[in-house]
Amino acid sequence: MSARILVVDDIATNLHLLEARLRAEYYEVASATSGPAALQLLASWRPDVVLLDVMMPGMDGYEVCARIKGDPATSHIPVVMITAMTEATERVRGLQAGADDFLSKPVDHATLFARLRALLRTKQAQDALRIRGATAGEFGLSVPAHPGNDVSGTRALVVTESRDEAREIDDALAADGVQVTIALEPAAAWRKAVEGGFDLVVLSLSFDAGDGLRFASRLRANEPTRELPVVLIADLDQRNQVLRGFDLGANDHALRPLDPNELRARARNQLRRKLYQDRLREELQRSLEEAVTDGLTGLRNRRYADRHLEMLLQNGDITVLLLDIDHFKQVNDTHGHACGDAVLKEVAQRLRNGVRTADVVARYGGEEFLVIMPDRVLPDLRTVAERLRQVVCDRPVWLPTGPVSVTISIGGARSGQDRSAENLVRRADEALYEAKRAGRNRFAAGRLEAGT
Repeated sequence: MSARILVVDDIATNLHLLEARLRAEYYEVASATSGPAALQLLASWRPDVVLLDVMMPGMDGYEVCARIKGDPATSHIPVVMITAMTEATERVRGLQAGADDFLSKPVDHATLFARLRALLRTKQAQDALRIRGATAGEFGLSVPAHPGNDVSGTRALVVTESRDEAREIDDALAADGVQVTIALEPAAAWRKAVEGGFDLVVLSLSFDAGDGLRFASRLRANEPTRELPVVLIADLDQRNQVLRGFDLGANDHALRPLDPNELRARARNQLRRKLYQDRLREELQRSLEEAVTDGLTGLRNRRYADRHLEMLLQNGDITVLLLDIDHFKQVNDTHGHACGDAVLKEVAQRLRNGVRTADVVARYGGEEFLVIMPDRVLPDLRTVAERLRQVVCDRPVWLPTGPVSVTISIGGARSGQDRSAENLVRRADEALYEAKRAGRNRFAAGRLEAGT
């Protein structure tokens, strides 16, 4: 997959070699020779991944990484730190600064490109959610902030053949408040995974017959587990299995003997990303719900109703009822607007309770409501309309000022050869005015089709 890669290294030879190798794989590449230059380029060029040298004069890689991850505008960009230092403490320091991975020099290109592919897959999915969230923000809907470092209360499924290793991983993750469930063989692990509720899978690659890789592949192929981050646990000689695991969708790895602090740091990074993606997805869903819901009554709004009508008309016949509360202005003038709102909410609830699950009730404007009913024939229309009229008017609405009798007038129309949503609603509106002219608190049916 093509992507933008920013390479940061103060040694020109290293820059040129890595740039050439990346361009040979058809990545777009930009380079910087210092931390400040990298941050400036980051703001203007917006790379998809940053490859960051650790040892640089002035601002070192740890500080650059911390600044990238500390800025809400760039915190989602993956950072891979590259260094000649191999100590576990240095890896942990980089991971704690927010790095997504830590590679040693000389860089193994197969490992680098496998990691890039894995990171880019995750980033593309996250970017899609961020873009949708930004679009929602343009409509005045909220966009969530990136979560903090706290991952306590999250749940991890640990899949390993070794009880001792399972306890070791449990102890490490428990230090961050992660709740661990242990499975000692893939079949049991799969049953637990599909039950849901996990935020992370820590998976050993040491099972016989490639069951570890098969399990990783199965996680990605199954819809309920597709978004679960996976951290592989492998031996030093399992390099090829690790690379294959990345291609199958794994997110990170840790090598034996396990360093508890490194494992914790890698798990935290994956959990924070998962929490952020979940928050983005939930906020997007909530924002979309707000965008199509009337804030007062909780019914669908006119925007949703119009679009829903258009879609239904592409697939079959539709019947609509347009309802209007009779003399609603008098309710407001006599009892006040707060009581008027209470009447609207009560009528909305009664209408919602009076239709089928497949039918949609929307507040269409002011005191008007639209009921959209797929696959109803005209003789049923009067029966439905009369039932709704009685549901509203048979008992008063109780207000702080006392009971108020409420009636509604209803106009109905059914689609025919004319598949225009606008014309369908217009015919229902014409029927509604007929009902009002005839004395209100009644139903009138519109013409079967426009022009007949």
